Amino acid sequence: MNGVAGHDQAEEADSKQDGSADAEDANEQEVIVIQDTGFTVKIQAPGTEPFDLQVSPQEMVQEIHQVLMDREDTCHRTCFSLQLDGNVLDNFAELKSIEGLQEGSLLKVVEEPRSIRRLELFLADTGKRKKKGNELEQIDCTPPEHILPGSKERPLVPLQPQNKDWKPMQCLKVLTMSGWNPPPGNRKMHGDLMYLYIVTVEDRHVSITASTRGFYLNQSTTYTFNPKPANPSFLSHSLVELLSQISAAFKKNFTTLQKKRVQRHPFERIATPFQVYSWTAPQIDHAMDCVRAEDAYTSRLGYEEHIPGQTRDWNEELQTTRELSRKNLPERLLRERAIFKVHSDFAGAATRGSMAVIDGNVMAINPGEETRMQMFIWNNIFFSLGFDVRDHYRELGGDAAAHVAPTNDLNGVRAYSAVDVEGLYTLGTVVVDYRGYRVTAQSIIPGILEREQEQSVIYGSIDFGKTVVSHPKYLELLEKTSRPLKVQRHAVLNEKDTAVELCSSVECKGIIGNDGRHYILDLLRTFPPDLNFLPVEGEELAPESQKLGFPRQHRHRLACLRQELIEAFVEHRYLLFMKMAALQLMQQKASKDKTAALHDTNTADAESESKPQALEASEQEADENIPGLAQAKELAESLAAEDGSGIDPKSREVVLNACKAVGSISNTSFDIRFNPDIFSPGVRFPDDIQKQKQLLKDAAAFLVSCQIPSFVKDCLDHSSLPMDGATMTEALHQRGINVRYLGNVLEFVDNMPAKAQLEHIYRIGIGELITRCAKHIFKTYLQGVELSALSAAVSHFLNCLLSSFPDAVAHLPVDELVSRRKNRKRRNRVPGGGDNTAWASLTPSELWKNINSEAQSYYHFSLQCESVDQAVEKYGLQKITLLREISIKTGVQVILIKEYNFDSRHKPAFTEEDILNIFPVVKHVNPKASDAFHFFQSGQAKVQQGFLKEGCELINEALNLFNNVYGAMHVEICACLRLLARLNYIMGDHPEALSNQQKAVLMSERVLGIEHPNTIQEYMHLALYCFANGHLSTALKLLYRARYLLLVVCGEDHPEMALLDSNIGLVLHGVMEYDLSLRFLENALAINSKYHGPRSLKVALSHHLVARVYESKAEFRSALQHEKEGYTIYKNQVGEAHEKTKESSEYLKYLTQQAVALQRTMNEIYKNGSNASIMPLKFTAPSMASVLEQLNIINGIIFIPLSIICKNIALHIT
Repeated sequence: MNGVAGHDQAEEADSKQDGSADAEDANEQEVIVIQDTGFTVKIQAPGTEPFDLQVSPQEMVQEIHQVLMDREDTCHRTCFSLQLDGNVLDNFAELKSIEGLQEGSLLKVVEEPRSIRRLELFLADTGKRKKKGNELEQIDCTPPEHILPGSKERPLVPLQPQNKDWKPMQCLKVLTMSGWNPPPGNRKMHGDLMYLYIVTVEDRHVSITASTRGFYLNQSTTYTFNPKPANPSFLSHSLVELLSQISAAFKKNFTTLQKKRVQRHPFERIATPFQVYSWTAPQIDHAMDCVRAEDAYTSRLGYEEHIPGQTRDWNEELQTTRELSRKNLPERLLRERAIFKVHSDFAGAATRGSMAVIDGNVMAINPGEETRMQMFIWNNIFFSLGFDVRDHYRELGGDAAAHVAPTNDLNGVRAYSAVDVEGLYTLGTVVVDYRGYRVTAQSIIPGILEREQEQSVIYGSIDFGKTVVSHPKYLELLEKTSRPLKVQRHAVLNEKDTAVELCSSVECKGIIGNDGRHYILDLLRTFPPDLNFLPVEGEELAPESQKLGFPRQHRHRLACLRQELIEAFVEHRYLLFMKMAALQLMQQKASKDKTAALHDTNTADAESESKPQALEASEQEADENIPGLAQAKELAESLAAEDGSGIDPKSREVVLNACKAVGSISNTSFDIRFNPDIFSPGVRFPDDIQKQKQLLKDAAAFLVSCQIPSFVKDCLDHSSLPMDGATMTEALHQRGINVRYLGNVLEFVDNMPAKAQLEHIYRIGIGELITRCAKHIFKTYLQGVELSALSAAVSHFLNCLLSSFPDAVAHLPVDELVSRRKNRKRRNRVPGGGDNTAWASLTPSELWKNINSEAQSYYHFSLQCESVDQAVEKYGLQKITLLREISIKTGVQVILIKEYNFDSRHKPAFTEEDILNIFPVVKHVNPKASDAFHFFQSGQAKVQQGFLKEGCELINEALNLFNNVYGAMHVEICACLRLLARLNYIMGDHPEALSNQQKAVLMSERVLGIEHPNTIQEYMHLALYCFANGHLSTALKLLYRARYLLLVVCGEDHPEMALLDSNIGLVLHGVMEYDLSLRFLENALAINSKYHGPRSLKVALSHHLVARVYESKAEFRSALQHEKEGYTIYKNQVGEAHEKTKESSEYLKYLTQQAVALQRTMNEIYKNGSNASIMPLKFTAPSMASVLEQLNIINGIIFIPLSIICKNIALHIT
């Protein structure tokens, strides 16, 4: 698994294929120019020593400010400017644009007069610094009981380790805005900006004036206002200095806090571009914090943090960044960085807005309508709810269609943004699921709110194809997207029966905004419909689909094929096209006379017509050996290049036949595109669309007959290794399989002869199916709950879902405050809200009955479980895993202070106090760093060819560019660091490998989550590099942590567990904990035998590792037994001449000698008693080098000269 961004990367790779060689050279040259110019400047701040700072010409002055505010010795200065030779530098200037700034320049930090805005920022910053950091506690080599192989305990509390000895350090008791604010007019004229009220740790109550000159104590008290300076009067430019003078405890604790903060890794402190929520959280005391309180209320008004008093024009920002120039690398970097920054800001604002809308804090723009139909504007973002308003989707499935339309639309926005055509604009779109509601947040097209939709739309249809209009400019712009998105240009009939040309689906609307830009919106049918889930009268699907019971009725008629499927299908057809042409060319060559040639072409044609469209995978593999394939490629390319003028008619006929056979829209070249309007209700076509219909049926058949089997094959040969629901969904999506096919995938796995080797896939799939069904039910369940009963309702639902307690009863919240006037109408009702207590009547048996029927109707899968315990028993699931999956999917956050007893039959597992929060689940566009990604791919390719050093340089370059676009935290940077660490390790630089991998681990925890499968793998790599650097106990702790997380995420029975246990066993062997080591290694052996088959080489290696430990324990009989097993596997799999077999045979001889020597000694002792002269036996503890060698082998790190170039690199293990 190569990081989360796997499939997005694949899309980008496709668009990069053409002309990439020239681009690469050009890029390399551009990058060299940039790289050479990093330089160092000196910074001089008041009262500190000057220090050096490495900067790059692309950075802004603002970024140096940020560095100073993060440094321990300068962080309390927030109101300053940077000056070069007495000139103040502009915060938003790029360093390269500043005259006279060069290597070694001295920048001075000069304190500035304060203003209200700067004061607020400063207070916010001081407030943040009062918080704490948590350090991990130390543990010894023995693992905790619950992570030993075979343990059934799955505690939750260790998920977020808390430091027991940590005590919060208090610098101040209270820091708040004084009630005397704002300063009266006469004091304003003395320069007073605001008043603060502070209580020190020593319990001294003081009132402070913040003025343009600095901070000083005044004589005001709680009840009397006296702004005169107190006696003795200090005037300090910084609040920290003033507080240090009046409170000794503040001075001491603040210094200690800063030291602690600076000791923490920067990656623990930097913000992530998109908010990551955890499904568990420890209990944290709620402390008083006036700054936080004030922030909460200003953001409620919809003001953004950095521009006081005005809102951001999101649409303008999103579109302007797209218009930035992109001619060369520095320009592209600047553009991508701006796009990414605005997108992450927009996603954050849209999420806050969506929550405010659902929580009832935003006034609707149509308050008179019923709550489901209301729309909202907040902070220049438009919000609508995922309900079928005004029966718009009535024919497509009502509310179910309205729920899925926003995500389809978002996929369309993603696709068009990735193609990135100049002059064509999409809306900023974020889809948020929160408290059972789906909210779509969109940027607003200038002028759209002032006119009716009918007047605005100049392309497309507003009534699903009854009336259709088109526009030449839109056709020209959309034509450019048609090839990459595989959308066919087609004509449809409007209400007057005239043909209208379109190059998208009819729903796609074109609107020219008041800013003159061409916008497209409603992209929900960008990709063609999925006919397996769209029964159409009088249409027969391909036999492959029918055999599996398709077409099936679905909740809505908006089921689309995924973009990944379209790509795979087109690629598959291209191979077919090439094979056809090659076949015919060979036949033509073979036939000498014309009649034979004609006859052959006809038979080839007939053959191609009858050839089954969905080829078996085996045929795909054999395609390279067809003679004439190269000739066919050449012919196809020359035809495409020359419009077919200079090519003889026979060859042209070959291509024509091949084109017909694969359904190409052109007769002279391979070109497959889909018409997304086929089977849309109400859309009529002037032309015959039989071929286009056939293509859709073929694509649907391809999904079930090719893609599902190849996904399962990937899982069987472990090239795809999902560990939880999210990674499984991602693996399905990479193959273009929608999750609605989950039931089919599970049935396919269930009917495989090698079912036992796919048990982990089946189990994860069942868990995913159950939690998704529960999520569907939970969504409607929550909509009927009013805010005050939310935690009671969520805990009741979790009890019904997961607790063995048979009669879970909901505790209706006792009205702590009995309202005097019960019948007052609530002024601002939450969508669908009301005093509704129907949720309280849910019972476990009813919920599980609903889950069964949901599984049957949505996934066409028969679960047959009446309770959670039955499901656990039948499918080998874990309740803690189910809790994690449902919490992540629905945004529930549970508390981490106790263990949940799911299996008690006497009391429910959850109480309402256990539900800490509900957070939003957010979907948005992820803008990409295309140049950086291109370098990353080139680096990977170089490494695969064996050019490690060049690969390493390219990946380092990619890392720089990623950092430039994304900032410091991003999934792709994580993948980059992991690969770099691995390369450092292979090239023998262990300390550097450790350093890079540590960054990868910290980043993975922050951007993916502490128990994400990728994070678990990062821990394993880090443990290996720790071991190589001699940090044995750290390596063990990391492996124990990884094992604990893997147990929570998917349980013990998973192929990855075998690798983890082999690692743990080896390290324990190295530290001479033999019995413990055996427990882990024997578990690894059992799991490997199960998932790789008893005769696999992995199993042979497992036997060898177990034999080594038995040898160290001097139990030679057991050692011999295991090594013989291993030897037999090697002999059968790779033959006697192979070095592995020879090694094993040598080791067997050695073990036999040792066993004989031991036996002799024992006999001697029995015979002569204590007088026996005993030969000393050689019991050797394994050397660290030999343990490391085995660790490298099991982790797939091979040290061999990969090419001539690499011979100069020392590839042996030091």
